[in-house]
Amino acid sequence: MHEVAVVAMDSVVPFDFATPVDAFNWTGQYRVRVCGPKRTVDAGCFEIKVPHGLEILSEVDTIMLPGHDPGMAVPGPVLEALRKAAARGARIASICTGAFVFAETGLLDGLRVTTHWLGAEELAARYPALEVDPDVLYVDNGQFLTSAGAAAGLDLCLHMIRRDHGSAVAADAARFAVMPLEREGGQAQFIATPPVAPQGAELEPLLKWMEANAARELTLDELARQAGMSTRTLNRRFREQTGTTPLQWLHRARVRQAQHLLETTKESVELIASRVGFGSATAFRDRFKRIAGTSPQSYRSAFQGCRD
Repeated sequence: MHEVAVVAMDSVVPFDFATPVDAFNWTGQYRVRVCGPKRTVDAGCFEIKVPHGLEILSEVDTIMLPGHDPGMAVPGPVLEALRKAAARGARIASICTGAFVFAETGLLDGLRVTTHWLGAEELAARYPALEVDPDVLYVDNGQFLTSAGAAAGLDLCLHMIRRDHGSAVAADAARFAVMPLEREGGQAQFIATPPVAPQGAELEPLLKWMEANAARELTLDELARQAGMSTRTLNRRFREQTGTTPLQWLHRARVRQAQHLLETTKESVELIASRVGFGSATAFRDRFKRIAGTSPQSYRSAFQGCRD
């Protein structure tokens, strides 16, 4: 029977910890064991009794690294055990901020990875050898896998079950979890993108004005007049302070407003497209899909439980 070890350390995220324990056990095809560098783990609001030490990492087939506090120093014996397990061919996967533990081993260097979108920037800064993709639910590099936060850990486990035992077994586990075997879209659909210019930046007044007037047909000339600078200077300052163009920023502002309307109203997609400043429902759907990673209808279904 395929053996899975879930590594628990102080500051473990309870949801991330429970996800692989339950998901693999549901199938009846795995033996799941919990291990760690010590036998009692502080999980915040409760403690976890850990039945096994790190020695089992030398014999299991798969190792799961649930989320932990990214600021936590990873114990040396954990890193050593993970490197040795990888060298003998064990499969290793992280959930959420477990990617920080995984990255500390050096095993992910040069690979595309993901983590919870809130920690993606820090992961990329701390480990520049990684290619961090914050817009996907999980990344499968073969022996090494990473997933985004919380529910994405279950997506990853179902993917691994399907890889090991086929779609029928994975589908049964998905039904047990009352979720689809595959979810449409990536993390982007769950990210409420904040204004991208730092508070107090030169363009902050203009960005607030653009947000308030996003439903209007705004031209670059009008934006430049509002900012009191030439169009050439505006484009340059926008790149410097937001990392994007005025048009791209405006598209994102409109999509943010559309997300709010999709979550809180039953208005049609056509009406919402008009209300937030898109010239047609087709253009709106296309732009929404590019930015949010899913369709307006699917977004509404996920967040409101209804469809147009």
